[in-house]
Amino acid sequence: NERLIVVTDPMLATGGSAIAATAPVIEADEEEVAQAISVIFFFNVLAALLFPTFGKLVGFDTGSGEAFGIFAGTAVNDTSSVTATAATWDSMWNLGSATLDKAVTVKLTRTLAIIPITLLLGYLRARNEESENKIDFKQIFPFFILFFIGASIITTVAIHFGVPAAFFTPIKELSKFFIVLAMAAIGLNTNIVKLVKNGGKPITMGACCWAGITIVSLGLQNFLGLV
Repeated sequence: NERLIVVTDPMLATGGSAIAATAPVIEADEEEVAQAISVIFFFNVLAALLFPTFGKLVGFDTGSGEAFGIFAGTAVNDTSSVTATAATWDSMWNLGSATLDKAVTVKLTRTLAIIPITLLLGYLRARNEESENKIDFKQIFPFFILFFIGASIITTVAIHFGVPAAFFTPIKELSKFFIVLAMAAIGLNTNIVKLVKNGGKPITMGACCWAGITIVSLGLQNFLGLV
């Protein structure tokens, strides 16, 4: 099960949300879920550390930062890790907030993939078991998307009616603090020694998925002329 979650997570590209949504559908136990989360966030941390430098080598620093934002939003799993990667890029190369804004928008758009893929997994599992298992929509719908949309609407309306963008700066800084807090909490619940000792195959699969989605992201950006 943990290997299935590791594979499904890059497909959904939503990190913890994908794991939380997929786990009850495939009846994964707590240890399997913990291992899957550890594998995913291990590579997320690597992305946050390595991608800002990698992005400069690729040439993403020649514009406003939106190209790297699209890359971060597609090649990094989990919203918190996407935010960390984009924020690190912005702080390293001083390209403004375009990177972070673009990365979060792309990332949360992709999060909607949770719904059809999780429903499909639930259907396939129920069919294979010849049961009448029902999937609880509340379990799989990424409700934080609604908060994202609501916050976007509030910000757009406020700026339209003359509220200065600087008014939202403290809120942005607070959001970064909570992202750091979330990453620290995940790290405190991750046993690296146990992960390496017991999760060789999931780690290998996670590495392959991570490399694959990175290559596909770069290839599509070049193909679509976004670089």
